[in-house]
Amino acid sequence: MIHAQFDPAARQALAATAVEAKVRKDLSWQQIADAAGLSTAFVTAAVLGQHPLPEAAAEAVAELLGLDENAATLLQTIPTRGSIDGGIPTDPTIYRFYEMLQVYGTTLKALVHEQFGDGIISAINFKLDVQKVADPEGGDRAVITLDGKYLPTKPF
Repeated sequence: MIHAQFDPAARQALAATAVEAKVRKDLSWQQIADAAGLSTAFVTAAVLGQHPLPEAAAEAVAELLGLDENAATLLQTIPTRGSIDGGIPTDPTIYRFYEMLQVYGTTLKALVHEQFGDGIISAINFKLDVQKVADPEGGDRAVITLDGKYLPTKPF
């Protein structure tokens, strides 16, 4: 049976426990995703309380992390999404994404609407990928792909 959470506290507590287990076992998010059989971005978001995992994936993640049956069940519940409290984020990495949207948000909106019309890019029918690539000028670059289905606004 499908269940939904209406208070994020249980999933937040589970996320903290899961991250502690990840660190204690010296696992990468990729290793956890491999056990779940799903993408790294999706499994990471799920373990951090932003998505439900399918039963088999939840059980595999719980087993790998040494979590109990209750944790495996909780990993399957539909969470109350949103991991950033109100206001401007203070974590430097999260803040940079906030900054990117402050600078390029209206540009993205203008380009999406010009190319697709009135509508939104889904964060539910969505794929996320993060790649580390060499910078030809030295160092590394982060290539972040946000791949969401376009959902047009429908007059009613």
